Amino acid sequence: MPNHVLLRVAISQSPKSYTISVPSRSLIGLARFFRVASPTCYSILSEHLKNRRIDEAKELFERIPSPNIYLCTKMIAGYAENLRLNEALKLFDKMPVKDTVMWNLMIKGCVDCGDMEMGLKLFDEMTQRNVISYTTMINGFLKFGKVEEAESLFREMPQRDVAAWNAMIYGYFENGRVEEAVKLFELMPHRDVISWTSVISGLDQHGRSDEALLIFKKMLDFGVEPTSSTFASVVTACANVRNLGLGSEIHAWVVKVGYLYDTYVTASLITLYANCMHADDSSKVFSERLHINVVVWTSLLTGYGLNCKHKEALKVFEDMIRIGLLPNQSSFTSALNSSCEMESIDLGREIHGVAVKLGLNTDAFVGNSLVVLYSKCGNVNDGLIVFKEIPEKNIVSWNSIIVGCAQHGCGNWALTLFAQMVRSSVDMDDITFTGLLAACSHSGMLEKGRRLFQYISQISPVEVTLEHYSCMVDILCRSGKLTEAEDLVKSMPMGPNLSIWLALLSGCKKHSNLELAERAAENVFHLDPNCSAAYVLLSNIYAFSGRWSDVARIRGNMKRRGNIKQPGCSWVNQKGIRHTFLSGDTLHPLSDKIYEKLEWLTEKLKEYGYVPDQRYALHDVEEEQKEVLLSYHSERLAICFALITTVHGSTITVMKNLRICGDCHSAIKLIAKIVEREIILRDSSRFHHFRDGFCSCSDYW
Repeated sequence: MPNHVLLRVAISQSPKSYTISVPSRSLIGLARFFRVASPTCYSILSEHLKNRRIDEAKELFERIPSPNIYLCTKMIAGYAENLRLNEALKLFDKMPVKDTVMWNLMIKGCVDCGDMEMGLKLFDEMTQRNVISYTTMINGFLKFGKVEEAESLFREMPQRDVAAWNAMIYGYFENGRVEEAVKLFELMPHRDVISWTSVISGLDQHGRSDEALLIFKKMLDFGVEPTSSTFASVVTACANVRNLGLGSEIHAWVVKVGYLYDTYVTASLITLYANCMHADDSSKVFSERLHINVVVWTSLLTGYGLNCKHKEALKVFEDMIRIGLLPNQSSFTSALNSSCEMESIDLGREIHGVAVKLGLNTDAFVGNSLVVLYSKCGNVNDGLIVFKEIPEKNIVSWNSIIVGCAQHGCGNWALTLFAQMVRSSVDMDDITFTGLLAACSHSGMLEKGRRLFQYISQISPVEVTLEHYSCMVDILCRSGKLTEAEDLVKSMPMGPNLSIWLALLSGCKKHSNLELAERAAENVFHLDPNCSAAYVLLSNIYAFSGRWSDVARIRGNMKRRGNIKQPGCSWVNQKGIRHTFLSGDTLHPLSDKIYEKLEWLTEKLKEYGYVPDQRYALHDVEEEQKEVLLSYHSERLAICFALITTVHGSTITVMKNLRICGDCHSAIKLIAKIVEREIILRDSSRFHHFRDGFCSCSDYW
């Protein structure tokens, strides 16, 4: 009997046959190995694997006396799909005979489980590689960002099919190598619809949506029929460039060819109409059938948010929960963003609770949205707690909490977090430094602000922006360094913009510097002759100095130009409802009770020694009338409303569209002490936390 025998083997349940060389002494063992399991056993094992019941499948498989090569291959695939790589490798090693299909499957399992080292080892050990073997390894290298290794292997391939070319193109796009992807696409000897779709989608994802649409036109010129994936990518590109005309044409085409009910096509159409501010059409697309896919629901939810229909967005989120459709990270992010825009911390907390139940509260995207929500709604402490719970913090995480601390005047917290960010080796960007400079500004940290600005200008790889200059001017102005602030503006390498001159003008108001204020205002009007903010600031500076004739002149100029001063208003959000108040407002249903509480507070304030600062009345009227005007400011009405509608001892949060005046700032410090509550007030500049007669801004507002 010869040492080795060639056998032609046909496998049950498979159309393939195999020629193998085996030692003669192994013939008896091979006979046992290729004994076919019963059809019932095969069917049950397949069912277990299909439904990811891997333990049941394993138990059944181990009871089969001599499973054939096909069953072993199925079991290895099951192990790999369930990320049980060690068990897959153990079974693979036991196999006396391995065909190319099994080798490829095992390599793919290693790649999918993240073990590229083992995948490459198996690839090197293969004696008969085919195009699938190479493509699998190329996909693996590209998946883990090893572009050069993928390129080298691609060049080594003895022959390449379309799938191999497509893998390289897709991988280039995934790794941000857009030009290489386009160049390779142009070199392809043969292209299929996947090739075209990959380029369309890749260009769109990298902000080159116009080019993506040109590629689509070229694809049609070549007579290539689009698939549902192609349509989804093209509609998304139309949405990103807000090309409603072309998007509508493709919508009609989609209906004609029967792809309307494809999940991703539907989601893309919803996004198209939402981006083009046609939220009603988004709703119509959604309503054409009953959807059970989270992607479609999330598209509608996000679309409503883009169109500032936040109540409708949150209703979509509520309906998702009601029908048992589990939201994903994008769903939570959009819902939290809508809660944030509504400044409704109550609704945000409810959504946070759902995220905790589903285990998504520590996801970076969800966590970042929660940090922004809590910070913008007045609770930076909860924002910090959420931030600490995010296991893998990205640049957005760090920026969100730093900016949040800046808004609340927690400058030392912001700088401490920045130090932690540096130790975590996270690269900062221009938003990071804008947040840090704002934190220094709102906390009165002049020297730290100077050193930070010097670091950005001279050492940091981040380029100094107009926003950084605006923050630095604000820091100097708040500290009374008006001359230094003006010199900084004059020395800028780029021309100062409107916000920089307004920051300087605002500083002049704080320190009553009329001469510099007039120069700053002149520069503002040069850039924008109709800037109402500058007119108001200059008018207020004149009023503060008692120059009423100049006040009348400025207001006359505003009237002639048709500029309308934005009225000051304050509001309180309760259970998703916004209660808004203007100065002297009597329109609220609870006005009588509000003014009754206001009169009580006014008397209490006098008992505590409060004397109105009539300079902030900003009207040329009698002193007694000035006192009344000050007491009816919108923030005081909002506070009185909250006092009569919330539980004693609870925190009151008030939002205001303009900067709080100095008199109200002094009064609210005492009000917080009188009512024994914390009052959080967010004005156009920052958050103020009033407690026991003090404010978190240390009167540095």
